[in-house]
Amino acid sequence: MPDETPQHDGREPAPGEGRSATGRRVPAPAPPADDTDEADRDTDTGPTKTDSTDTDSSENGSGGTGSSATGSAETDSSTTDSSTTDSTENGSGTTGSGTSGPGGSGDDDGVAPSGALRPEEIEQPVGERDPATGAPVTLPAARSGAEPVAPEPGAPDPAHDVEQRKREAGVDHLFPFGKPGQPLGRAHPFVFGFTAALGVITAWMLVKAATNAKSVLVMIVVAMFLAVGLNPAVERLRRFGLPRGAAVATVFLIVILFFAGFVASLVQPVSEQVTELRHNIPEYVQQLQNNKTLADWDKRYGLLERAEKTVNGDGFQKGLTDTATGIGKVAINGIFQTITILILTLYFLSSLPQIKTFFYQLAPRTRRARVALLGDEILDRIGGYVAGQFTIALIAGVCSYIFLSILGVKYALALALIVAVTDLVPLIGATIGAVIVSLVAFLTGTTTDLIVCAIFYVVYQQVENYLVYPRVMKRTVDVQPAVTIVAALVGAALLGVVGALLAIPTAAAISLLIREVVMPRQETL
Repeated sequence: MPDETPQHDGREPAPGEGRSATGRRVPAPAPPADDTDEADRDTDTGPTKTDSTDTDSSENGSGGTGSSATGSAETDSSTTDSSTTDSTENGSGTTGSGTSGPGGSGDDDGVAPSGALRPEEIEQPVGERDPATGAPVTLPAARSGAEPVAPEPGAPDPAHDVEQRKREAGVDHLFPFGKPGQPLGRAHPFVFGFTAALGVITAWMLVKAATNAKSVLVMIVVAMFLAVGLNPAVERLRRFGLPRGAAVATVFLIVILFFAGFVASLVQPVSEQVTELRHNIPEYVQQLQNNKTLADWDKRYGLLERAEKTVNGDGFQKGLTDTATGIGKVAINGIFQTITILILTLYFLSSLPQIKTFFYQLAPRTRRARVALLGDEILDRIGGYVAGQFTIALIAGVCSYIFLSILGVKYALALALIVAVTDLVPLIGATIGAVIVSLVAFLTGTTTDLIVCAIFYVVYQQVENYLVYPRVMKRTVDVQPAVTIVAALVGAALLGVVGALLAIPTAAAISLLIREVVMPRQETL
């Protein structure tokens, strides 16, 4: 008898799947028949009963279920089991899923023979992932060929056995030296270390290149700084109706005239002093010989004899030549750098709007307007600082010229220009200029001139530091005095005089960015 035990698959089968429309249980399908055994049984025992199950559903869904089992053996051919399910609903024929036997597949829709759903297949985990994004990395499929064989216990060592070496490597006609392994992923220690080493080498080469080109970079920065500082004067001339080219030419011509006047004012006193020294050398030597103190020292220690040997020696002549050559190189290098800075300043000043537009376009479109506003404010502050420094230097030069003219010191104009130039350097510039002027006044005058000059410049520096400088810089850069001093000290330690000149506007730009960008962002966190 066939097994009529229902299949417990965890759900109630719908009509047409495991039960008939009337609710009667459908017998489970019989095991497949063996053709050879059936033929043998037909020969030996005669007729064999054939099982058949027919299920007919009526058109309106009220049909019954009938099952019959009849057996007859009229011929010697083997009988076959068949199960046919016909469902007709509302006049439309629908064929349901069925199995032709226990061995049939019948799982095209993911349904087991019992009617239960098959579990979904789970993809195998990906072993290689991108360390940056975490996404799985698809490795290229390996080419067909012999698979490498894992070494078995007791297998010979491939270092000594050639056949074992080929077997474990998977040697075939495609891979005569063995099948290659999987490519190295990004997370592999070798790839990571190699990439990191390349990054370090690149950074080191960039630092070395910047160090070798330090002088050129400094000239570019100074030229850009001067161009930004002179731009307010150009814009003011444009308000009077001058085109930008004419305004740039006018401002640059004024700068050239200032440098030319400064050099011309120094040439005359220097040449006069050299000529006077050359004519007075015999007199100075005679005075030294007639000096009683020097004569006494010469008798005791032989100073003149030692000095004569030193002057006539080869080392002294070589050292003097090297010193003169070094001074000449420094002078030529200074002239070359000055001319280069002036030319770069002219180019930067003439194309400053295009340069600003280029850098503004590097910002994202959604933030470009704010970046442009902040950039314009920073450039205005740098220009205001340069204008303020020139104003303070001009005041110092004019006051020095008036004072030295009243005192009767020689070369008053040249000394006043020296004071104006040195006053451009923050903190120590005014002191350097005062020392130079006082020393020249003492050498060309009397001790009284030295004392008067020292008193004048001490008083003037106090006035400049506490009255002139704060009033001028407050309107331009708006930087606290403590920040100014610290910035000047740091800039001078990094780049010397150039660093001291650039430190204060740089501090003004950084303070503006902190106040307008960093502080509002901190309030929203």
